[in-house]
Amino acid sequence: MSQTTSDVSQCFQLKSASVSLTALELYFFENDTFEATLRDKISQAPGFFKDIPLIVSLEKYEGPTSELDFFKLIGTCRRHNIHVVGVRGGTEDQRRLARNAALALLPAGSQREAARNQEAPAADDAEQAAALPVAPVAEKSSEAKPAKIVTQPVRSGQQVYAPEGDLIILAPVQAGAEVLAAGNIHVYGPLRGRALAGIHGAAGARVFCQSLEAELVSIAGHYKISEDLQESGWKSAVQILLKDDVLVALPLDKA
Repeated sequence: MSQTTSDVSQCFQLKSASVSLTALELYFFENDTFEATLRDKISQAPGFFKDIPLIVSLEKYEGPTSELDFFKLIGTCRRHNIHVVGVRGGTEDQRRLARNAALALLPAGSQREAARNQEAPAADDAEQAAALPVAPVAEKSSEAKPAKIVTQPVRSGQQVYAPEGDLIILAPVQAGAEVLAAGNIHVYGPLRGRALAGIHGAAGARVFCQSLEAELVSIAGHYKISEDLQESGWKSAVQILLKDDVLVALPLDKA
């Protein structure tokens, strides 16, 4: 008797997952220059880069496609324990090269590309355009996402993740700990570990803390490490936000 599908035990299930990814915006590629820049970035925050999954963003790439060697790029990253998992944006030729290197292909996420996707099609193209997939545009909702509230200290080696809304921590975040949120991060105590807000690209997210002593703070992929953070607001109550793609720390009573 032949076995039916129901008689066979399933060896896996597919479930949705929210994963924090870092994007590397590539402007041109020359292997020696790339590795030198990578070494410099890793030296600033070695713990942040160890074994992270990386997306290569091609939306601002201006170099020749002929010089875009994904095999060299992947190999260089692997030597530094960084794992390239896919590319975002790019031309058809660039995405073909990425596919040949067994990388996942993600849609463009830049404002310029989003605006292009939202342009209304001409009348004679309307029927054809209706059949084409268009990148989803986030809809405004009056219903706020619930915040995740943590009442205990976040200790070294622990990670706390709020995949949809804000993260509120009513205790210290110790060195070696990591807190991540799709929205804002509020720490009612010293922030000594790493805080990554706006991890899905929300550039308006902020990090609030009673005492800035962080190893690293990131908002929408833009980050500063401890040495840079000490230039302003160190060991004081601050809010950290993005201004012109640069993280700035302001006193809590400043807009």
